[in-house]
Amino acid sequence: MKKLIYLLTVLFLFGISCTTEDPKTKEAEHYLEQLRVESESIGWTATVSVDNEMVLSKGFGLAHYEQQVPVYPGKTKFRIGSISKALTAAGLGILIEEGKIDLDAPVQKYVPGFPEKRHEITTRQVAGHLAGIRHYRGNEFLSSKYYPTVKEGLAIFMNDTLLFEPGTKYSYSSYGFNLLSAVMEGASGEEFLHFMQTRVFDPLEMTETTAERMDSLILFRAGYYDMNNGKVINAPFVDNSYKWAGGGFISTSEDLVKFGNGMLNNTLFSEEVKRLLITPQTLRNGEKTGYGMGFSSGVDEFGREYYGHGGGSVGGCSNLIIYPGEKMVVAVITNDTNAKVGGEIYKIAELLLEN
Repeated sequence: MKKLIYLLTVLFLFGISCTTEDPKTKEAEHYLEQLRVESESIGWTATVSVDNEMVLSKGFGLAHYEQQVPVYPGKTKFRIGSISKALTAAGLGILIEEGKIDLDAPVQKYVPGFPEKRHEITTRQVAGHLAGIRHYRGNEFLSSKYYPTVKEGLAIFMNDTLLFEPGTKYSYSSYGFNLLSAVMEGASGEEFLHFMQTRVFDPLEMTETTAERMDSLILFRAGYYDMNNGKVINAPFVDNSYKWAGGGFISTSEDLVKFGNGMLNNTLFSEEVKRLLITPQTLRNGEKTGYGMGFSSGVDEFGREYYGHGGGSVGGCSNLIIYPGEKMVVAVITNDTNAKVGGEIYKIAELLLEN
């Protein structure tokens, strides 16, 4: 009896989801483990839901190589990289719903200290990577400097010349989301991380999602790894406080599925606002970009429409795919820098949905 109670307690604490012996589920699990091994990855976590019900949630490999700690899909926190942009966009959606932000006003309306450029920049352009703000340069991706506020992080790029006239090209920029988070602070009157916690994470019961602080202990945080000539090594130390909005959150696969279901169910805002976020923007020449505001969208190789976001971090890769037609959410995260979590993940939906 004591052993049974202990086992149930462990299952409760660590959020281990029991998968069934359903052949499709087992095949999907086998495929995920195969991808992990082929990627020479230390640990993966994967969760899938259909109609708001989890059909697969499993940890693969190790959260910590040194201590041989397994991955728990409901507790182990991984770097989610640019999926942070989708979370941030949900916060933007709340401000749109509440009428607190004008997407087509100059960003200086909300961030007066941001330098004016040769061309006007709007929040809509910033959120869609159309503003001409640059991406990383040199070793900036490996920054280990701590930035205590969003506005201090703007100093990295705010005095640089725009790459092009806003609206004429698409150029992916994590720094653009630094500016977006400053805009959100100005529009909401709240500090960005507090706003995200109380207005996005708490309502969706994303209890294991947080900004990663390198000076703090965070329960169940995974280790971060690379491979070097077949040997496991620790990934370089980085401090992602310079880009909370664009790549600084950590989360679990189960929390990301909660987020995906929140999008499907319009929990945070209306269908109209969701469409505004996920619908690809259009360049001045009429070309579609494939990216709305914080969400990319398209059709996978099996013909299913989706929206979502991928992420790459130092010591982490991730992908969040939301299928509105199938009411399905797929979330996969790893704790190494180079893993196969791109187009390969679309097959998970195919395996679970095929007749």
